[in-house]
Amino acid sequence: MKVTWKEIFTIPNILSYIRLILIPIFVFYYIIASEPKDYYIAAIIILLSGLTDMFDGLIARKFNQITELGKVVDPIADKLTQMAIIVCLLLRYDYIWILIVLFVVKELFMGVNGLVLLSKGKKLDGAMWFGKVSTAVFYGATFMLIAFPEINTDMATMLMIITGIFLTLSFVLYIPEFLKLYRHA
Repeated sequence: MKVTWKEIFTIPNILSYIRLILIPIFVFYYIIASEPKDYYIAAIIILLSGLTDMFDGLIARKFNQITELGKVVDPIADKLTQMAIIVCLLLRYDYIWILIVLFVVKELFMGVNGLVLLSKGKKLDGAMWFGKVSTAVFYGATFMLIAFPEINTDMATMLMIITGIFLTLSFVLYIPEFLKLYRHA
């Protein structure tokens, strides 16, 4: 993949870079958080990250700024952000490891199959609607867990269960999409 300076500095790609930069800032604020305002700052950072994720895709499509580099950087920023959030939440919620396992299994499945299909000249063209819904649920639930650290255990558990259900559904619904691509490869 040959990348030009013009591709590197498109607005959508810059938004993805910002999202990557926000990851260690979020982790820092979440780890040092000792009072509600610290958690609010961490939550605002995640909100900004989510907004940059939403706008980079919209801008790329609307202004024809979709680049091969962006197709790589955007999902990497997404997955690293999501993993950082889950790992940080593990500091407060012991049982969130289940989401980590689901997340890793789904992403390994997507990554390995994506690479195999790419080697055969096929690929998924971006996230499917159910993947986007799953991501929105993930961000909504984890935002609540970050912004409101005193949330009661039952509510926190419910948010994690809902997130896990959507993550699992997304994973299951991607399987037929990959099978279709394999049949036509």
